[in-house]
Amino acid sequence: MTIGEDSILRRAEELDALDAILPFDRRDQLAALLTDDDVATLKHLAQEGMGENTLRALASDLGYLEAWCRLATGDPLPWPAPEALLLKFVAHHLWDPVKRAEDAAHGMPADVEAGLRAERLLRSPGPHAPGTVQRRLTSWSILTRWRGLTGAFGAPSLKSALRLAVRASNRPRQRKSKKAVTLDILTKLLEACAGDRLVDARDRALLLAAFASGGRRRSEVAALRVEDLADEEPVRANPADENSPPLPCLSIRLGRTKTATADDDEHVLLVGRPVTALKSWLAEAQIKDGPVFRRIDQWGNVDRRALTPQSINLILKARCEQAG
Repeated sequence: MTIGEDSILRRAEELDALDAILPFDRRDQLAALLTDDDVATLKHLAQEGMGENTLRALASDLGYLEAWCRLATGDPLPWPAPEALLLKFVAHHLWDPVKRAEDAAHGMPADVEAGLRAERLLRSPGPHAPGTVQRRLTSWSILTRWRGLTGAFGAPSLKSALRLAVRASNRPRQRKSKKAVTLDILTKLLEACAGDRLVDARDRALLLAAFASGGRRRSEVAALRVEDLADEEPVRANPADENSPPLPCLSIRLGRTKTATADDDEHVLLVGRPVTALKSWLAEAQIKDGPVFRRIDQWGNVDRRALTPQSINLILKARCEQAG
């Protein structure tokens, strides 16, 4: 094993400590892209309690920036980045397609583009979306500050270049999602997991709890723990009719979310079918504490660890495919 391969393996092992946050299938790629200092910074941010989604985005953006910088300059990402490198980043990612058709040298150089595509870091043709470029610059700025350094991210030249580049790129806005998961689609998803297997019970509870509680984020569903659940007094199906059947009610303590801190102590209520599905899953899986939604191996064994947000995304996609 060469010295370089040994360093990559060591970084991969260190990234294992972040396996609940970083996508496991990208661990080896990130280990090859990031430096030792990068990994140390990410571990420090995790220990400081930075939100999982934010940390995941920072790791992804950092990996892209390191790869781009090596291809564009031949060197690792410098800290702090000089103003010229920030301007180069904007020029490589926000360019005018009309000008590119006339001048092949306009925008990102062909060898840099080919290198990023080879590493599966660049997929879409054309210039980047302005929002993506601005997000990566923001991540770059945050990581610079966390290293105790000051960058040129507020430089007038960078602001001017961004403004002009966004205007030149003329990229049409696109909807983020072509089709939202509405009640009719949710019904089909629940039909797809109507079996008697343990994984069906988990997925039914997951889908019902996630959508019935107001549309929770994947990270919030993954972070849900038994200790966050509390039984409430049953409510009647028709509050105006004393003879209507009572429905089970459960409150979920949200804790720390993207829009609330752990100290806000916000709750949401589940009523009826979602409560029944959630309690049925916990009983069948014999879960009395810890993470609510967990991995299940091919033999039906329930893991002690929680599902990751990426796993929840894959579950939803798999059930969508089964539902047609």
